Amino acid sequence: MKLWAGRFSRDTDKKANDFNSSLSFDKRLFAHDIRGSIAHAKMLGKTGIIASKEASEIVVGLLSIRDDISSGNIDLDNNYEDIHMAIEEILTERIGRSGKKLHTARSRNDQVALDTRLYIRDECTGIISLLNKLCLVLIESSKKHLDTIMPGFTHMQPAQPVTLALHIMAYFEMFARDMERLADSYKRINSLPLGSCALAGTGFPIDRQYVADLLGFDRVSRNSMDAVSDRDYVIEFVSALAIISMHLSRFCEELIVWNSFQFSFVEQDDSFSTGSSIMPQKKNPDIAELVRGKTGRVYGNLMTLLTVMKGLPLSYNKDMQEDKPALFDTIDTVSECLEIFTDMFRTLSFNKDSMYESAGYGYINATDLADYLVLKNIPFRSAHEITGRIVAYCVASSLKIEDVEIDILKTFSPSIEKDIYEYISLENCIDRRSSHGGPSFKAVEESIAAGLDFISQFSEYTE
Repeated sequence: MKLWAGRFSRDTDKKANDFNSSLSFDKRLFAHDIRGSIAHAKMLGKTGIIASKEASEIVVGLLSIRDDISSGNIDLDNNYEDIHMAIEEILTERIGRSGKKLHTARSRNDQVALDTRLYIRDECTGIISLLNKLCLVLIESSKKHLDTIMPGFTHMQPAQPVTLALHIMAYFEMFARDMERLADSYKRINSLPLGSCALAGTGFPIDRQYVADLLGFDRVSRNSMDAVSDRDYVIEFVSALAIISMHLSRFCEELIVWNSFQFSFVEQDDSFSTGSSIMPQKKNPDIAELVRGKTGRVYGNLMTLLTVMKGLPLSYNKDMQEDKPALFDTIDTVSECLEIFTDMFRTLSFNKDSMYESAGYGYINATDLADYLVLKNIPFRSAHEITGRIVAYCVASSLKIEDVEIDILKTFSPSIEKDIYEYISLENCIDRRSSHGGPSFKAVEESIAAGLDFISQFSEYTE
């Protein structure tokens, strides 16, 4: 019999029961549900709402259920409506009358909100930890490639010379913002909804702050209706994870392109590559492609959550049960992608020679030629036009700028001297760009040091 069956004269139709049940996916909340119930029972005993002995019996019973579920000694099936009812029913079977008192001054509405917040809070910490590990791997790789010259691109066209270290650290900055975003969302996750009951609080003399202290919440919710019907914290968290997925996908896209024969900038390790069933020569970057592909799945989950919530009146509606499959799948997907990407990136081999050779094409030192002319007191717009005509000549002659003889360069501008060749060398083009955040050896070293300092600020989330 359902715990709420007193008002009903007939059992729930089996199909309706199965359709209504959320146990198949929300059973992963069992430890969080039990933790919240233990805190609630202690509060009931402390305030005298139930006897201290009864509260103690409930706590002991809940701990035994937690251990039995963890060890697989309890079979959770769809006969239970959800994990919350399952635990309460099992508790009552084990300890009798005291178990029926656990739900005093509580509703499943605030109970499920509590469990979800506890769960997301843990997962938020876990994902920050995964991002932290990835950022450390990116920093270590950047240290190795401070002097690895490559072309930087805009519109997928060669633009200016940069270093691989600068390129990698650009992704570090993206993932660093992801860590900040999650840490900021943690503040809004960490609010206790328990005590809001169904929607209108309770007449019992509960102590919400005591429960918040037991469970490590920074504060209690201010509005009982909002507390049970809000899923902003779920949407915000999944949105942050969707942005992480986007960053991973962009990085994977570049690695896939760089891994192509036409680029040959990077070699994927055999342990993170696959072959073809028909073409013996193939070595495919399937792991990077899958991470890129799973981004669409995460985006879909975010859209699911937004759509579920968009038309719901206050307060709780059963539609909100659908938040969990999207939430759980997003967490599983992003966690797995972060782990596999970090391991894959750690094993990559970068082809320095190929990168350097590629940087020699596409006239990526043209901006420096224009800057050179500016230093000769030629207005930038005029310098830009002169350089453009030199590039056009080089294209027609199949020459690099540095291969054009000085006498020909002078026909474009008499201000050009022999020192132009040293000025527009790839090494000098990069080293000269020492402005904060630029590609010079010193600037990137400073960026790496700042990155390490940034990561150290998140130690509380990764212990």
